[in-house]
Amino acid sequence: MSTFRTVVAAVASVAVALALFGGGGQLRSFAGSRYEELALITNVLHLVQQQYVREVEQEELVQGALKGMLDVLDPHTTYLTRDLFRETQVETKGEFFGLGIEITKRDGYVIVVAPIDGTPAARKGIRAKDQIVAVCPDATEASCESTREMNLYEAVKLMRGPRGTKIMIQVIREGWSSPKPFVIVRDAIHVPSVRMHIIEPGLPYVRLTQFQEKTAREFEEKLLEASEEMGELKGLVLDLRDNPGGLLDQAVKVADLFLDEGRIVFTEGRGEGSRLEWHAHAEGTQPSYPVVVLVNGGSASASEIVAGSLQDHRRALVVGTETFGKGSVQTIIPFDDGSGLRLTTALYYLPSGRSIQEVRIEPDIVVEPFTEPQLAAMAEEAVPPSLGEEHLPGHLISEKSDAEDQDDGSEEFQERMLRDHQLTRAVDLLKSWNVFSQLQVPEVTKQALQ
Repeated sequence: MSTFRTVVAAVASVAVALALFGGGGQLRSFAGSRYEELALITNVLHLVQQQYVREVEQEELVQGALKGMLDVLDPHTTYLTRDLFRETQVETKGEFFGLGIEITKRDGYVIVVAPIDGTPAARKGIRAKDQIVAVCPDATEASCESTREMNLYEAVKLMRGPRGTKIMIQVIREGWSSPKPFVIVRDAIHVPSVRMHIIEPGLPYVRLTQFQEKTAREFEEKLLEASEEMGELKGLVLDLRDNPGGLLDQAVKVADLFLDEGRIVFTEGRGEGSRLEWHAHAEGTQPSYPVVVLVNGGSASASEIVAGSLQDHRRALVVGTETFGKGSVQTIIPFDDGSGLRLTTALYYLPSGRSIQEVRIEPDIVVEPFTEPQLAAMAEEAVPPSLGEEHLPGHLISEKSDAEDQDDGSEEFQERMLRDHQLTRAVDLLKSWNVFSQLQVPEVTKQALQ
């Protein structure tokens, strides 16, 4: 039997089974109303196969029909061919060869959610919100393909390739009048998800680049390491900027570290069992030191759950710019032939009941990053340090200098911090909190402030 006849027979069998099953009125109605629509699809397939100007593989037509059907839904619902389905298995394994960007679809084109720290894309200057209008997998004009008709996994497949090979992407950025080419060399994408620097004694900075299989455990270990080295923590800067998300269970565990009770996140959809809730536990909760969470337009999905949950519980101050707004749940459904379906089945909701999807997380304090002209001006100024006692000839040296005991982290981090407006503001807020919390405020003043 030909592939076409198999498809027709399968459609007819489904319709007949629905018509005969159980005698229920609802199922009979479904068969009567839907069979004609399914028959339309098979008729078009038949006409194309019989009369189109060239012979077309039936599998190509069926996959095209599936793609068109799912394209009217949302950008994260996709039919996965066998090759694409295998690609999905790589995402949380930790290493593959590519550019190092998280992408989505918006207005027909591929949009960069966030570049991953330390990857080829980040080193080349790719930014969150960049629009990729074409992918040239061989870094030649002849190999360029527009992303308008691509689904996300087709774009991912083109961008990945052997280590050391070149790829070119055509990018449009806000303020640009035309696309610009970026030639990037593919490399292994395996970035530690947790990084820590000590800003000053008692004040660590922790950056979460993705939510991978061991992120929560590694994060907790970093906090323990900081407290063992410095004693009681005065505060924490948790940087979720350009964090494209990842595994939900890891986001829940990270939020749970700072909450001792209450709901962290819940999901709702149409399907039975789509209502799920995750709650905080008292065991293992961090001390109640102040926390500032940094977010921006590249903070998506799991990182929005952490920031939004801590914000709802008033456990952290969220600083930066509004997040990406990706709050949908995708379920991977495998098929017997090795292909599959990535289907959006539910939406995430924060403890207060607000949705993340398209709504985004609004920071408690909006802080814009320095613009490129501002950074250039700062570099040109190069203001010399002010003179002090230590610059005078023959000055006395203290037996114990606080500066010698202070672990500020790497010079590179300190230099980057000076150019990072949002991080600098976060540190200032934590320092202010510590200063104000130690002030002896009269009871009359406290009542007036309340």
